[in-house]
Amino acid sequence: MSLLPRTAEEFSSAEYWEKFFKKRGERAFEWYGDYNKLCGVLHKYIKVQDKVLVVGCGNSELSEQLYDVGYKHLTNIDISETVVNHMNQRNAERRPGLTFYQVDATKTPYEDASYQAALDKGTLDAMASEEEGALARNMLTEVGRVLSVGGRYVCVTLAQESVIKLAVEHFVQLGWAVRLHCLQEESKREEDSFALPVFVLVCTKFRQPMPTPILEMCLGEDGAPVRHTQVSQLLSAVREHQAYSVLRKRLRTNTDASSNLSLTLCHAKTGLPRYTLTIQDCPPGAKVPRVNQFAIFIVPQGSETAWLYSSSEGRRQLAASANFRRLVIVSMHRNQEYTDMQAVQSELSPVVMDLAPPGMPANQQVPFLSVGGDLGWREEVNRGVSQLSGEYCVENVKGEDGELYRRLVFLSNAALVQSESRLVLLNMVTSQKKRNKRKAKASAAQAASSTTLSVDSGFLCCAHHEVMVACLAMLGVGMPQNKDLPVSVLLVGLGGGGLPQFLRDFMPNMTIEVVELDPVVLEVAKQWFGFQPDDHLTVTLGDGLERICALEKEGGHLFDAIMFDVDNKDRTLGMSCPPAAFVETPILQKVRNLLTPRGLFILNLACRDLALRKSVLERVSGVFPTILSRKIEEEINEVLLCTCGEKEASDADHISPSLSQAAKNLQSALYSSRTEPNRRPNIDIAELLKDLKVV
Repeated sequence: MSLLPRTAEEFSSAEYWEKFFKKRGERAFEWYGDYNKLCGVLHKYIKVQDKVLVVGCGNSELSEQLYDVGYKHLTNIDISETVVNHMNQRNAERRPGLTFYQVDATKTPYEDASYQAALDKGTLDAMASEEEGALARNMLTEVGRVLSVGGRYVCVTLAQESVIKLAVEHFVQLGWAVRLHCLQEESKREEDSFALPVFVLVCTKFRQPMPTPILEMCLGEDGAPVRHTQVSQLLSAVREHQAYSVLRKRLRTNTDASSNLSLTLCHAKTGLPRYTLTIQDCPPGAKVPRVNQFAIFIVPQGSETAWLYSSSEGRRQLAASANFRRLVIVSMHRNQEYTDMQAVQSELSPVVMDLAPPGMPANQQVPFLSVGGDLGWREEVNRGVSQLSGEYCVENVKGEDGELYRRLVFLSNAALVQSESRLVLLNMVTSQKKRNKRKAKASAAQAASSTTLSVDSGFLCCAHHEVMVACLAMLGVGMPQNKDLPVSVLLVGLGGGGLPQFLRDFMPNMTIEVVELDPVVLEVAKQWFGFQPDDHLTVTLGDGLERICALEKEGGHLFDAIMFDVDNKDRTLGMSCPPAAFVETPILQKVRNLLTPRGLFILNLACRDLALRKSVLERVSGVFPTILSRKIEEEINEVLLCTCGEKEASDADHISPSLSQAAKNLQSALYSSRTEPNRRPNIDIAELLKDLKVV
């Protein structure tokens, strides 16, 4: 509607509302719903005999309808002279006891404690813009003054965050009880309802201020109140209801397969995230059986970061495999307890049914799908805070393959696994005989909670780490003539230490220097991921760029391979690995200067921005004549293998015969390394190198 205010200044301007009501004329303006929608909650908190101050009445019919059902003590005030005159004229004959006054709600002439209720429908929202917050506070102060002990301020609002935060904090500081009702939408027509749900804020005045805030949320007019302990928790619950309402409205019409609509549901008591729901529709024209309208897929705990569930491409593939018109993919959050699949289904059923596709029959059965029929398993074993990267947790999870894994996750980007290692029972490593005698009835949880778990250094969980190792075949590692030739590696980025530990344990004659910026990461790697530095594996704490510059300046120190495996903390860029500064030409030139004549530069590149990727490749190729690329299947990562030699005249789709033989030699060297049979590296060098492409 074109008459609606376009700016915060208009919302709180007396001149604006004067013009508004002159243009609108006699038509009632029912901001946020009419009497029929609001009567249930209004009658709950405002008694018929109460003296009621109606703040910012406008030309709404609400006061008239309240008067008609018995509320005879209504004082209606508004800042607009036009609307006051109009309302008095409209009601002079039919409702002689219903009067309207031109009064500024921030400066009323009424005595202290002279009203039992104050009713506000949209006035707080009109006043509480960020620029005009003082105006709203003055109004709320005035409301508090004219209300008697036990009196209630009843405010119908859209509860935009700046507005509801201002009001709730105001009354909490006064020691009042605060309750919010989220009114459920009943209309299914777009033109009949707001995108955001309507809330009713009820603040009750006490004789003595409450020492502990009473903060409650109710769903609907009769919903049981859910108690919150902090204002932030209440605001989080408001945001959740708003997001759910917006999502439900959008889903009343078909979405497209690339829309990626998602919603986070929080725990009712703690306000912490509990479920994330992502809606995935099949593309138009897909042949979907008529009975396959709607299904819910529960992602096992610990699997939510897998490509199939965390990426838009993976979710589309999952939906296509499930072959439902609409699939809601549900992920469970850390630090939340879930009893079993049946309990999760019962908890989600009343929520997700509102997300069904339009036109689905009311009696249609909606299946819950999962992998293996259970909730998966996750156990947090450590939590801490890094000054550089924020809060982190170390957790054990059971993979879909039944194996146990340990992960490092920074909670600022909880959908990304920073580091991962496979776990094995310690007695499986140290004593095959004892392992055979061990009873096989222990569950994953029982095994993981014991102290017999060990990180398997022979298993690389990250596909790009496997490729980076395989690229070292270019150095001729494992060839008979290089049997005693030392190999030196500089690796920027430690993580859990899986890659450098693998190189030290299984690559012959190798010395590795790792540069890690965050000392907390080093301690986590040592304590939880079995990382053990020694004379052949050292760690330099500091900035990787500064270390490269220092090494080049010192001179006399050359490396056979330099690897970049460092993530980008700046999430606004389209490149998550490495930070942009690591692929600037001056740094790349220093990297080349630090390489031996046969040296390799190996870069883990994760870039969604095609233009940015092209720019990176141009800079790298300006320094290194030969670049080979190996894409990581089902991930955005690719490993760039850069050499100082000229490009070989060979088919870009196949590795050269010499590289094929080098792969075999490296494979043989890995298998013959001194280690126990059950800890041999599980890596196929030739397979990893066969898809190398010349850039």
